[in-house]
Amino acid sequence: MTAIDLLIEARWIIPIEPAGMVLENHAAAIDNGKIVAVLQQQEARLRFLPRQTKHLSHHVLIPGLVNLHTHAAMTLLRGIADDLPLMEWLQKHTWPTEQKFVSPQFVYDGTLLACAEMLQSGITCFNDMYFFPEAAAKAALDSGMRAAIGLITLDFPTAYGTDADDYLAKGLAIRDVFREEPLISFCLAPHAPYTVNDRNFSRVLAIAEQCNLPIHLHIHETQQEIDESMMKYGVRPIERLRRLGLLGPGLIGVHAVHLTPDEICLLAEHGCSIAHCPSSNLKLASGLPALISNAAKQGINIGLGTDSAASNNRLDILQEMRLAALLAKACSGQASTFSAHEVLRMATLGGAQALGLDWLIGSISPGKSADLCAIELDSISQLPCYDPASHVVYSAGRENVSDVWVSGKCRINSRKPVENTEIKLKKLASLWQNQIRPRQA
Repeated sequence: MTAIDLLIEARWIIPIEPAGMVLENHAAAIDNGKIVAVLQQQEARLRFLPRQTKHLSHHVLIPGLVNLHTHAAMTLLRGIADDLPLMEWLQKHTWPTEQKFVSPQFVYDGTLLACAEMLQSGITCFNDMYFFPEAAAKAALDSGMRAAIGLITLDFPTAYGTDADDYLAKGLAIRDVFREEPLISFCLAPHAPYTVNDRNFSRVLAIAEQCNLPIHLHIHETQQEIDESMMKYGVRPIERLRRLGLLGPGLIGVHAVHLTPDEICLLAEHGCSIAHCPSSNLKLASGLPALISNAAKQGINIGLGTDSAASNNRLDILQEMRLAALLAKACSGQASTFSAHEVLRMATLGGAQALGLDWLIGSISPGKSADLCAIELDSISQLPCYDPASHVVYSAGRENVSDVWVSGKCRINSRKPVENTEIKLKKLASLWQNQIRPRQA
C-alpha cells in the first residue's frame, strides 16, 4: 500500500474533466498537496494508506471555485452606496471614499475579510484588481488562499501611484518579491479603456508579452462607456484594443455586457476570455448580457466573477452560477442554454483557463493541486437529490459548503475555518466601519 496524506471519500465527485461526468462512491487520493488518483472507494482503500481519511457520505466534491474578477479589499465598502448606476457609484461615492481611506492597511484588512468570506463560500482562488497589490498578496497568503494579483494601471494619480509608469514599476517589483510563492500568480490589470490611454496600453502589452502575463481589464460594461469611446476614439473599445494589439489568449475581458455579433467573433478569433459578473451587472443596471450564450457557442472561454462586495454585496460564486444560468436561458429564450455542467465548468476550469492556471487547478485530475470544495446535499432543502450537478447550480448555497482545501491543506472543516479568526475579523470590520461611516453622512 502507498502512504498518502489524505483520502477524501465522497458520495459524488464531479471532476469537470471529462465534461459532464459524475462519479459515485469515489475517492480522491492526495499527497504533498497534489491529487494522486481519483478512483472507486473500495479500490482506494486497498491501494492507499492515508494519514487522514475524510468521509463525505452526503456530499459532492468539486474543484475549488475560481472567482475570476473581484476587488477584494472593497469588502470594507460593502453597502456604502447602493442602488446607483455605475458611473455615479464610481465618481460620486466609491472613488472619493477610496481617495480618503485606501492604504496598505486598508487593503490588507479588507482582503483578509474577503478571503474568509470566499473560503467559506467554496472559493479557493480569486483574481484581484486593486491598489497596493503587495498588501493583497500578503493577506491571501496569510489566509492560505490562492490568488492572481492584478498589477493595476491607471492614467491618473492615486494614493498608490502617480502615473502609469509608477504603477507598472511598482507592480513588477511586487511580482519579483512574490515570484516563488506557489499560491500567488499575477495579471497585468489596466483598469479600463476609459481610464488608460493608448500609450499606456502599449506599455502594458509589451510587459505582458515579455513576462507572459494575462491582461485583466473591464470592457464594454455599460453603453455609456461605449458611447464615450466612439466620441473620443471613433471606435468601440474592443476595436480600439484590437488596433492596439491587446486581443489575444491572455486577455480577460471583465463584464463584456454590450457585445455585437462581430465583437463576439473577434474575441473568439483571438482566443480571449470573458469574466462574467451577472450580479454586479444587474445591481448596477449595466445591462443584460443578451449575447453571452452566443459567446459560449463561439468557443469563447467564460469564467465567473463576483466583482467587489461594494457592487455585489456578496462574494459568492455559487450564487453567480445560478444567476448566470437563469439569465442565459431568459436572454436566449432556450431553457437548455448553460446547463448545470457548463456553468460548473465556468466556475472552475473556465476561470483557471483564463488565468493560465488550468494546468494546476480547475478540475479534479491526477497531478493537479488539491484545491477542492465539498458541498453537503443532505439538508431538507436539498432532498431528494437525483442530480448533484443540478443541485450545486440551482439549489445549493454557500451555507451548504462544508469543507474546503487549498493545495491539500484544509481551510474550512465542517463549516468552520481551521484558523479561528472570526473575532479578529469582526473587530477589523468594526474599526473600519467607524472610520468610514461618519464621513459618509
